[in-house]
Amino acid sequence: MSKLTDLTMTEALKGLANRDFSAVELTTDYVAAAERGAKATNAFVTPTFDRALEGAKASDARRAAGNAGAMDGMPIAIKDLFCTKGVRTTACSKILDNFVPPYESTVTQKLADAGCLSLGKVSMDEFAMGSANVTSAYGPVISPWSGPDPQNATRKLVPGGSSGGSAAAVSGRFAIAATGTDTGGSIRYPASLSGIVGIKPTYGRCSRYGVVAFASSLEQAGPLTRSVSDAALMLRTMAGYDEKDSTTVNTPVPDYLQALGQSIKGLKVGIPREYRLDGMPAETNGVWERGAQMLRDAGAEVIEISLPHTKYAMPVYYILAPAEASSNLARYDGVRFGVRVEGESLNDMYDNTRGAGFGIEVRRRILMGTYVLSAGYYDAYYRKAQRVRRLFRDDFMKAFTQCDVILTPVSTSTAFAIGEKMDDPIQMYLTDVFTSVCNLAGLPGIVVPVTLCADGLPMGLQMIGKHFDEMTLFKVASALEAAAGYNAKPPFVG
Repeated sequence: MSKLTDLTMTEALKGLANRDFSAVELTTDYVAAAERGAKATNAFVTPTFDRALEGAKASDARRAAGNAGAMDGMPIAIKDLFCTKGVRTTACSKILDNFVPPYESTVTQKLADAGCLSLGKVSMDEFAMGSANVTSAYGPVISPWSGPDPQNATRKLVPGGSSGGSAAAVSGRFAIAATGTDTGGSIRYPASLSGIVGIKPTYGRCSRYGVVAFASSLEQAGPLTRSVSDAALMLRTMAGYDEKDSTTVNTPVPDYLQALGQSIKGLKVGIPREYRLDGMPAETNGVWERGAQMLRDAGAEVIEISLPHTKYAMPVYYILAPAEASSNLARYDGVRFGVRVEGESLNDMYDNTRGAGFGIEVRRRILMGTYVLSAGYYDAYYRKAQRVRRLFRDDFMKAFTQCDVILTPVSTSTAFAIGEKMDDPIQMYLTDVFTSVCNLAGLPGIVVPVTLCADGLPMGLQMIGKHFDEMTLFKVASALEAAAGYNAKPPFVG
């Protein structure tokens, strides 16, 4: 007999509407699963299980009165980068260990207004800087794919990052969906490694108000879910103009559910030749080719395209993102909020606070960013990187005159072991090789799980769309999901 936690959000909403079970019953099952998952994977930083159960009672009352919200009673997890009023928000950094926001982020407020119930804040790489969820001040997140007992697994796997806690919670069935943020692939990469769906919307589609800033011109909020329809439900609620965020675009949010199941006959799918990297594993190429064939079989035309400046994406990203990080993180000085470590002078207090509060990776990126913004190197690095960034956008605009969406791998491999790449930061940075250019160009991208590889671990494929054309992305993603028929569960399920 299947558990309530096996249901997707779409199925659970239907069950609640049919009175098959109550929001209290659904949330009780998820709380039990989340408690097991928290111990097994270290995914939760600040659980709010009691609050979720109280909210479930109120949800049942609203449904009985006939005024339930569009997502009423859905138990979700919140990445610890979203400020939540009255609930600790740390960005998984010691420097914010005691920070309790007096306000709510726009995205989480929208989800709460729609009736979603927060099970708590889930782990991430510190300040979203990482690709494996191993830089958190509260310890790494262990993927549910590590084994039936992740804490005692012979090989503890990463869930991907920086939204690793979100990915672990959704794939492990201890949250029905989760929020994430994506600065260079931090929704899409963990979605692929964890066997779930993740979408990074167009820059400006979702409000960044109340999201702890890392790289302001790159990051976007988005959902991680177990199906494309669930992603459409979540994004429909999360998206929209916000007068509190000048980077949001005042354009209507479509009903993404209408795109699901539509024919893709006649659509053109681009395959960028520059993404065929030397030395890329044959299995990765095979999954990519299989995905392209699935879309051909569904009626799409698959063509080769060129994105000629792709090889510059990683150098540009790792100039611009640290530069913005060094500026954004200057506010953490021990004076206004967060942790404070005293010293004999003001400068000592600054040094002590930031030295004790920031982890190694955050310090590394602050130093990189400060260097490229310094007087002697600003023109040589930062200004030049901004000019090259425009070329990425131009490449995509030209490509989209030939095709409707672009199909690419997400990563060169499946999940790796915790600690496997930590001694080589460059290897860690290269995990973003297929995803970061999407952020540099401000384009939407969605990842759909396709298959289990020879090692028994999941791998997904990425589709990139035109600015504010998430509808087409959902249409193609729905077709790929149906063709792939992926329904694998990780060995550990909460």
